[in-house]
Amino acid sequence: MAKVKQVGLLAAGCQPWNKDVCAASGDRFAYCATLAIYIYQLDQQYNEFKLRSIMSEHKKTITAISWCPDNPDLFASASADNLLIVWNVAEKKAVARLDNTKGVPVSVSWCWNSADGVAFVSQRGPLYIWVYRGPDPGVTVHKEAHSFLSDICLFRWHPTKKGKLVFGHTDGSLSVFQPGSKSQKHVLRPESLEGTDEEDPVSALEWDLLSTDYLLVSNLHNGIRLVDSEALACITSFCFPSAAASVQCLAWVPSAPGMFITGDSQVGVLRVWNVSRSTPLDSFKLKKTGFHALHVLNSPLAKKAQRSGSPSKSQHTSSTSEAVPPPTLSQNRSFSLPPGHAVCCFMDGGVGLYDMGAKKWDFLRDLGHVETIFDCKFKPDDPNLLATASFDGTIKIWDTNTLTAVYTSPGNEGVVYSLSWAPGDLNCIAGATSRNGAFIWDVRKGKIITRFNEHGTNGIFCISWSHKDSKRIATCSGDGFCIIRTIDGKILHKYKHPAAVFGCDWSQNNKDMIATGCEDKNVRVYYLATSSDQPLKVFTGHLAKVFHVRWSPLREGILCSGSDDGTVRIWDYTQDACINVLSGHTAPVRGLMWNTEVPYLLISGSWDYTIRVWDTRDGTCLDTVYDHGADVYGLTCHQSRPFTMASCSRDSTVRLWSLGPLIAPLLLNILTDRPWEKVIGNTDTAMVPGSPPLLCGKVSRDVKQELDKLSVDIRAKKLRWFSECFSSEAQELTIVKMSKFGGGIGAPSKEERLKEAADIHLRLGQIQRYCELMVELGQWEKALSVAPGVSMKYWKKLMQRRADQLMAEDNDDAIPYCIATGDIKKLVAFFSGRGQLLEALLIAQGACEGNIRAPQSSSVNHTTNDVDTRQQYQSLLHQVCQELAEWYFQDGCSVLAACCHLAVDNIQLAMSSLIRGNELELAACVGIVLGEAANQSTAYCLELLARKYMATPTWELSADLLRMIPDNHLLLAKLCAFYPGSAAEIDQLHERCDLPSMQECRTLAEAAEGDGDLLSAVKFHLLSCEPENALQIGIRHVKEQLSGSDWTVDSVQPVLDLLSYVRTDRLVMAKMTEVRSELLILCGYVGALLAIRRRYSSIVPALYEYTSPPSESQKDEFSRLQRRIQPMDAAALVLSGADYVTGSNLPSHSDLQLSCFTGQRIQGPVFLLEDSKSAISLNDALMWAKVNPFSPLGTGLRINPF
Repeated sequence: MAKVKQVGLLAAGCQPWNKDVCAASGDRFAYCATLAIYIYQLDQQYNEFKLRSIMSEHKKTITAISWCPDNPDLFASASADNLLIVWNVAEKKAVARLDNTKGVPVSVSWCWNSADGVAFVSQRGPLYIWVYRGPDPGVTVHKEAHSFLSDICLFRWHPTKKGKLVFGHTDGSLSVFQPGSKSQKHVLRPESLEGTDEEDPVSALEWDLLSTDYLLVSNLHNGIRLVDSEALACITSFCFPSAAASVQCLAWVPSAPGMFITGDSQVGVLRVWNVSRSTPLDSFKLKKTGFHALHVLNSPLAKKAQRSGSPSKSQHTSSTSEAVPPPTLSQNRSFSLPPGHAVCCFMDGGVGLYDMGAKKWDFLRDLGHVETIFDCKFKPDDPNLLATASFDGTIKIWDTNTLTAVYTSPGNEGVVYSLSWAPGDLNCIAGATSRNGAFIWDVRKGKIITRFNEHGTNGIFCISWSHKDSKRIATCSGDGFCIIRTIDGKILHKYKHPAAVFGCDWSQNNKDMIATGCEDKNVRVYYLATSSDQPLKVFTGHLAKVFHVRWSPLREGILCSGSDDGTVRIWDYTQDACINVLSGHTAPVRGLMWNTEVPYLLISGSWDYTIRVWDTRDGTCLDTVYDHGADVYGLTCHQSRPFTMASCSRDSTVRLWSLGPLIAPLLLNILTDRPWEKVIGNTDTAMVPGSPPLLCGKVSRDVKQELDKLSVDIRAKKLRWFSECFSSEAQELTIVKMSKFGGGIGAPSKEERLKEAADIHLRLGQIQRYCELMVELGQWEKALSVAPGVSMKYWKKLMQRRADQLMAEDNDDAIPYCIATGDIKKLVAFFSGRGQLLEALLIAQGACEGNIRAPQSSSVNHTTNDVDTRQQYQSLLHQVCQELAEWYFQDGCSVLAACCHLAVDNIQLAMSSLIRGNELELAACVGIVLGEAANQSTAYCLELLARKYMATPTWELSADLLRMIPDNHLLLAKLCAFYPGSAAEIDQLHERCDLPSMQECRTLAEAAEGDGDLLSAVKFHLLSCEPENALQIGIRHVKEQLSGSDWTVDSVQPVLDLLSYVRTDRLVMAKMTEVRSELLILCGYVGALLAIRRRYSSIVPALYEYTSPPSESQKDEFSRLQRRIQPMDAAALVLSGADYVTGSNLPSHSDLQLSCFTGQRIQGPVFLLEDSKSAISLNDALMWAKVNPFSPLGTGLRINPF
């Protein structure tokens, strides 16, 4: 069972160095970071783009991607290690690889003549065509496209003219090839370059979709031209408003013929053009940083339909009828703003999807690292802020609640290898670079305030700000020195090493002690309080260079070091000795982190792409995490949230992890009110090998001190505070407002005739007709300003029409109209329809609290009406909360889903969200605090937890959990029946659970059998020394029931459930083979019916297969079975619906497990079955265990994924 679960992911940004690094097809778009391709897909239900997968087979920089025009599931990518891959996005796997592309492909494109062919070209050519499947696979060379005189920047096939092809070169020229015509090499250079040797690379190149010969070309310095490839002539040169503007990317807009867009490379200005004009039609600034790539989605996105349809109006007009609403797009606007979505990639790594028609972002990741992230650290006084340092020369600060970047350093520092926050709330970060020395960045001011250059131009690999003495900063460098200085630059010590120094760490117990890791394979400890420049201690033992060193925060004198020899060594400074060697990584070790609460827990990250969790008492590896797609460099956690960890990697992502499962038994010790010494202890007790975990850090001590001061409500507070300490997710629901971009839209054109008619109507006092004519002119404001002169009712109707029209255009300007007329329902539907559930919630909440009211149009007494309205608003609020909860749940955030339900006091659904998200410990705590209203769910939750801990050494804990459930006799009997100890131990457990001894149980079983009390007979047989007798009578009874006509699931399931607790060692005996098979088949069959009832659709086929494939007669039987599944009291229905644990929606890079249920790749956490080979998703395993306790492999072993 995984001890570490992934709870968040900060995706990389788009790389700014290669040309073809973004692509789109249908409802997906993709962009390339340096080593991985990120694929986002539109979630139709919530109308938002979600990260679906990360493809990371490339080990060197990705140079180009291209989406297959004929198959939306395929795209090709190339990289600097001469590798070309064809991917299937739907199956998330590579379908073909070409390992030697004879040079680095700079551009890739699918062939016009074959859906199975990919063309690619390196700098000088030739153009290769790779047919990767079919009757005649292999690589061929294009007959004419070779022997170029200038390097190739990119190439494009013509989308409709078969075989026509154009190349853009670094000297600014084009080469055009088409079958049956003479090839034209190096033609159409910009005029200003003719006759010179100057280079002006082609930065973008796109064929006109409506012509066979026209194409748009942009050169880096000479702007954009429309050229005729047949006549070899320039048709139009496009002019920019300023000479400073330059363009690196352009794209045609398929929905508007003749129209294209460009992105400026200096600043993020998007310009809209038409080929008929040499100047832009429109431009808008989207970001401060320049564009790198642009791609327009071919098909306009099918948005979720609005919920209200309006009936069409008849077209005749009299002086009092309503005017025909104007067309949704005015002439001017449809000309300048085509409907369509542009994928925009920026020079700072930002990626967004811009809706050009509505002038707003549908999706925006504002900043992102585009290269290896070497280090990450939480801010000392704020566990929600995480800083990262990268190869791309920047430090970025992320809000881990919203997973977005909130600050970035000025950049251009070469490589930033390491960072260290200033202590406390100083809001400064020290950074170490490859060539610019070290610096201090003031985050709030946004500028570098100090630089340290004592290491010259040598790379500084580590920087560490002392948290015991905030004036001291240490740096280690390739020049062999570890330098200690004050923050104003005064050097205190220079410690010379025989080779490069890679890591240093201040002791957490002694402010004058620092340890270093050196290329000479040694670890050194220095004492600053002496004037000597010699180390106090030198530890030898590693077989290759030492990188990082870390002092234990809880055990004085203990430190660890990670090395290129693949091991982590634990050293005891007081004994001068290595006390443990942790072996398991298969490549150099980089990240190291001690846990600040459990003294023996150490976590390491390596170049073998894994993170390992170690028990340093005996050197065992407790868990290995495979989700990163490349070397893992940095690991960190925040002191106040000791079980939430962040990691960073060469795959350019930061991932957030919960270590909660490692210490889940501790939370249960709190839950079952065990004495404090089972929860909080000293390091000596905790370090005894094999003993259960204890908390020894500051956070737990502080919580205990606070609890000791309380006299009331102690248990609830205890559960709440410890839950928050253990779980990063147990925080209150925070509503994050999304920032809105874009503004209003220009007014429509005026028509003089209508205007005059309107003025006449106004002078004649025909106000309503004036209003209608103004509406026809599109001048709503004028119409609305005089409409109250007709009546308040007419004004309100007009306001609603305006709101309807704006909503049809998906325009935010509709909002004030709805609020003014108090039309809450319409506004909630508008927001929900756009997937903006947080906004819908705010509106519904405002209405319930009486902050949004409709204007009164008469003075009648409205009290009864108000009560009705408030009830309507209440039900609206419940509905929106439920939708928002479902959105969070499907996003893998079951805790936030539960918060939404609790916000409107829906306790049953809140508990259901936690249980379905497998947050069982948290659910039990919440249920106990909520009391009676949650009793039924709490009991179910405690039962599942007890099942989880029915194993050595936690049987006692399992019994304690069951004792917390009222009416627990049968549950304790199941526990005792399953317990595998010796006869004496079993009897001892029976006594503790108030059950008769094994011998007495045998007698009671025979008596119950004589009385015809089947359930008691089965129970006592199971508890006796011959539990197999229970199977004979229990299975016989169930088979008799099934052969009758009036059985239901609820009549047979309790017996089968009881039988499933037979001791495993007895069930798997050879003589039990036949009985075992019968039990497994019955449990599979009834389990499948339960799964149908609970809507566990993903596991139903597997449960049935487990019995046998269905025949026609079985299908008839199925319709009869439907009747037997019915019932379930309403409370139990709350638990129906598929399980979905935290992290289920997060794409992993590298853990390619296939489900033995479906054969498909598993997304999210994986559960390995007992053969250690077969895998199913953790979600499927949880649902399976809830309806059928036996493993899907049919071995007779119970499955325990909780």
